[in-house]
Amino acid sequence: MFLADDVILFPFRSILKVFHEIYKAAIEDIRSEADSIRLELSQLYLALESGAVSEDLFDDRERVLLDRLDAIEEQRGMLGQDDEDDEDDEDDEFEDEFEEEDDETNPDDQ
Repeated sequence: MFLADDVILFPFRSILKVFHEIYKAAIEDIRSEADSIRLELSQLYLALESGAVSEDLFDDRERVLLDRLDAIEEQRGMLGQDDEDDEDDEDDEFEDEFEEEDDETNPDDQ
């Protein structure tokens, strides 16, 4: 019976794992974009302090970067990723769920 369950559920589990990997890649992409915007903001602040850019140019560029950063934070909120620690916990729960299912369906492996 367990073998039949494994054969029947395998495509669904595989698809779920693929979607989870796509989700993790999207979160990582959002995170890396936010990091690059923060880096660009810090470089912009340094350029203002050194006098390399005018205040008008600084204000315009800062507004654009902060708007992009706000949009990214909104996306993370929509995806349920307000806190980075939460994602690690969710990943562990997801992986634990599959390990438990595998343990339950394959008692001979233990």
